[in-house]
Order: sequence, then structure tokens, then C-alpha cells
Amino acid sequence: MTPTTANGQATLEELEHLARRGRWLVLKTVAESKAGHVGGPLSAMDLLVALFFHSLRIRPHEPDWAERDRFILSKGHSAIGLYAVMALRGYFPTEELATFDEIDSRLQGHPDMTRLPGLDASTGSLGQGLSVGLGMALGAQLAGHPAHTWVMLGDGELQEGMVWEAVHVAARYRLHNLTAIIDLNGLQQYGWPARAGGDRGDRLEPWADTDLALVLRAFGWRVIEIDGHDLPQILGAYRLARARVADPRPTALLAHTVKGKGLSFAEGTHAWHTGIADAGQLQQARVELDIAEETAPE
Repeated sequence: MTPTTANGQATLEELEHLARRGRWLVLKTVAESKAGHVGGPLSAMDLLVALFFHSLRIRPHEPDWAERDRFILSKGHSAIGLYAVMALRGYFPTEELATFDEIDSRLQGHPDMTRLPGLDASTGSLGQGLSVGLGMALGAQLAGHPAHTWVMLGDGELQEGMVWEAVHVAARYRLHNLTAIIDLNGLQQYGWPARAGGDRGDRLEPWADTDLALVLRAFGWRVIEIDGHDLPQILGAYRLARARVADPRPTALLAHTVKGKGLSFAEGTHAWHTGIADAGQLQQARVELDIAEETAPE
């Protein structure tokens, strides 16, 4: 889909439609491939759609455009969410999503930049994406290059030590051209032991006892907290993130989200970190997401 506004940016109405469509493509693709993640891609969908259809400087039909912004999906297990948005944006036909996770597919279970044009990094081993983005942003700064680098991380991923090395270094180099988008959906597949009265599925809030905003500010980052499903808030945060200010710092967007957002049977449910929708759930999703087509897995 090509944005209809004169400056190539999608309207709010278009973004809302694209987010619903993206969520449907995630659920449908995973159901048909019998593999993949669902909860994380759905929590990140509004953030991804707003980025690719409004805020990123990109040319989908010229994916190697030298002056493009860079984007890294550090939480690489959410690749199907990124692929769905890239397909809608025109990087490749949406029909190619049907090849997801096949051996010879360009759309691997985790992003592989050697296979799919438009990817700026191969990810999947959690905790590494911010360091890669740090290098890109520092290189751009030293070269006077206009690119802004965006890195999306999961909240559970922030428990990796390598993330905090990058947080420290990015602030020391005052990388105003680096933005970390943190998908705070409060659920992770594996984590700390369950609290009293809970079960294995209660791996809630990886950072429940930590003030992440305070910590990041103490490291020297500019922090913006938003509702990660409120598109006007997201767009406003993206504008602030790339704005050059008198005291330039890297920016962390703390996006409070709901895992499995958009589907009543998946929202806030640990079991839908991964999951294969059955025919009934696909039908329910079609209704909840206002999708007209009739589709079910074979």
C-alpha cells in the first residue's frame, strides 16, 4: 500500500487500517506455516506501522538507498510482524508471506539480511540489536550522514547485559540519531520464577521492580513514555525522537503495549507468545479485525 498524502505519509485512518491488516497477516501466516510467534508481533504492530508508513525515510522499491533511515528489529523472533508491515509497504508481494519459515524462503523465522533486501541487520540472538544500531548511528554521525537509526527491543530482552553496554556507549557519544523503541508488553516466554499464587504462565513484568525511565535517564538518554497502541502518541514520539535538540542525546521510547493486542483470545496471554490459530480463532480474528476475506488453514 502506498500512503495517500502528498508527503508520502499515511493518515491516521490509513494507519489504523494497516495495523488491523498487519495483525491479520501475522495470525494467518503463522497459522498456515504452523510456526512462528504471535504475541510480540501483535504488541509491536502499531509501532511498526507508524514507523514504516509515516516516520522512516525509506524507498521500498530502492531498499539500498544510501540516505535511508536504518531499522533493526532486535527482538528478531517477532520477524513475521516486520515482514507483514514490509509487505504492506511494498518491499515484496503480500503473497510471499505464504513462504514464511520455509527452508528456501527469503522470510526466515528470524530476519536474515542476506536473503531479504530491506533488512539492515540479521537478528535473533537477543540483546545484540542495540549494539549494531549504535555502530550504524556512530558511523552516520562521524560521516555527517542524514540517516536516523531505529532499534526495536523487547522488555525481556533488556535483561541481556550487552544491551546496557550499548546504552552506556550511546550516551557517551551523544548519538542524537539513535532511537531505541522498547516494546513493554510485560510478558516474556521464559523469565523469573513465578510469584506466589502464580503458575509458569505468570512471567509478568520483566522490569516490575525497576523504574526503567529513571535508569535510562541516569545513563544519559532522553526518555519518552507512550501508549504503544495510541497512534497520535506514537507519531508525536517519533517526531521528538528525530528532532535535534540543544542537548542531543539518544532517545528511548518506552512503549507500553499489550501482548497479543487486537485479538481478544490472545491479549495479555502468556500462551500466545507463540500459538497456532485454529479455524474458529481465525474466523473470530476476521470479525474482530474487520477483515473481509474468507481464509482458513488447510
